[in-house]
Amino acid sequence: MVVTFNVTGGEQGPWAVLQVSGELDLVTSPVLRQRVHDEVAEGRHSLVLDLSEVLFCDSSGVGVLIASRRLIRSCQGRLRLILPAQGAADGSHVNRVLGALGVRRLFDCHPDLDSATGDEPRPLSA
Repeated sequence: MVVTFNVTGGEQGPWAVLQVSGELDLVTSPVLRQRVHDEVAEGRHSLVLDLSEVLFCDSSGVGVLIASRRLIRSCQGRLRLILPAQGAADGSHVNRVLGALGVRRLFDCHPDLDSATGDEPRPLSA
């Protein structure tokens, strides 16, 4: 089975939203890294990464998320992740990977787009 990787962009109010789908791995993570850099270069420092359709994430994918966080913080921006408890197949793979690595607490995680783009920061409990 071939899983296509895709990153599509949009905006919701002041937030730039990148919807990521497929497998986030060594081959595809540079694509996401470049898209995040492009958004920041264009002056969009409030970014939501919708990872609800990511079926697989390896260490290089996690590395891109951490690098994105560092980049956005360096320009006083905001980064939020959409990581639903239930999502692609049997729950958010990214959610489980970040939790297992102990880095989920580094991110402002939300269950859906409305929550992620809302004004009230409502981080999920770990």
